[in-house]
Amino acid sequence: MAAFPTTGGYWAAPKLRRPLDHEVSIPGSKSATARALVVAALADGPSSITGGLEARDTRLMRDGLRTLGVRIHTSLLTDADAEAGFGSETLAGTCPSGGAIWRVEPPRRFRSSGDLDCGLAGTVLRFLTPIAAMAVGTTHVRGDEAMSSRPIRPLLDALADMGARLADDAVQVPFDITGRPDLPGGPVAIDASASSQFVSGLLLSGARFREGLDLRHTGRTLPSLPHIQMTVDILRDHGIRVDQPSPNRWIVHPGPIRAGDIVVEPDLSTAAPFLCAAVLTDGTVHLPHWPLESNQPGALLLPLLRELGALIELVPDPSGRTGTLAVNGPGHWALPGFDIDLSDASELTPVVAVLAALAQSPSRIVGVGHIRGHETDRLAALEHDFRTLGGDVRQTEDGLVFTPAVLHGGPWQTFADHRLAQAGALLGLVVSGVMVDDIGCTSKTMPSFPGAWHALAVGTDR
Repeated sequence: MAAFPTTGGYWAAPKLRRPLDHEVSIPGSKSATARALVVAALADGPSSITGGLEARDTRLMRDGLRTLGVRIHTSLLTDADAEAGFGSETLAGTCPSGGAIWRVEPPRRFRSSGDLDCGLAGTVLRFLTPIAAMAVGTTHVRGDEAMSSRPIRPLLDALADMGARLADDAVQVPFDITGRPDLPGGPVAIDASASSQFVSGLLLSGARFREGLDLRHTGRTLPSLPHIQMTVDILRDHGIRVDQPSPNRWIVHPGPIRAGDIVVEPDLSTAAPFLCAAVLTDGTVHLPHWPLESNQPGALLLPLLRELGALIELVPDPSGRTGTLAVNGPGHWALPGFDIDLSDASELTPVVAVLAALAQSPSRIVGVGHIRGHETDRLAALEHDFRTLGGDVRQTEDGLVFTPAVLHGGPWQTFADHRLAQAGALLGLVVSGVMVDDIGCTSKTMPSFPGAWHALAVGTDR
């Protein structure tokens, strides 16, 4: 961080200094990388993953899988690999060189070697706990201090109902779980209102349960449905039959998960602050390798940007699977107010909140009450930060309401949350003097974010 301006430990968010016309490459999707690693670990043979995100959460995922007996080897994708498609036509032209190739070798039987450190990664906690429930031995699941406040009890109760052996006090992190290689699975009910990852975690392992899985969500709401669809899609891509007889029920048939090469898309949610930068500044941002079709929640940002007056163009690459996305915005002085339901893409809330705070008329974000249980209480954090900088914002039961106000510089607290840090950087692009307390937490999804953002704001020549 020393290469970037700091004051009293704060990162001075750079304000845009010249007309914006910038290209930026976005790393692999955190959500897709997590699913790829878990599916590869559960498969019937070795698989290769290309373009996966190299960040703290995915390192924790790989280390956690190693704790359960999976072997993972890393090499780098070369120009020749990228041009040749790394032995598969599905790769050609879709991944830049220099990325990682992970070869994942599943064990014949999962065996725990002790501690499974989840850090602050909900995906690691909720995707690997069902695998630990099938592993020989006892796994001690732990994490960062704040992980103890992240919801996990519904998943543990569901695993216990299936016959998993959990300590009596296993209600939050840390906890111990002793595996049963013959975990039966079968019918199970769960309230996943607090996190769709409860559903995804069980679905990913469902084919390895003796009787498969018949999963019912019993809660009033179910957030982030695109993430569940992403899970279902990757399982089907690897030969698993997944039926969905009703919106809140999934049946995963038992059977082998087919090994194979997996290409990870860029993280479209991590792209969000860069796209919004174009909207706020009446400039243009270009993003290569944008998928022509995607079930990532981050793709849901584009309709909102169009509604706000942005011009969006996606020019396909020769591969026919990806293209270069260009977004040109109207400028923050011309942003209309808006109402938006982000229940299917709640991780976009912090950057969309910046648009709402700068809009020229009132705005409302709804459908995101569950993000109080994310890396931090994101609604309370956003209310605090915007009010500190002069914003007029209040929480509702399931979102935020903004009234136009003149914002000024000052401290922006991230609460160790990467999406909040990205939002602070975005706001600082047009509001002088925004000071972000922990820009380093962006390493969760984009370790290069501080440098990439500084280049966008200050070194904008393409």
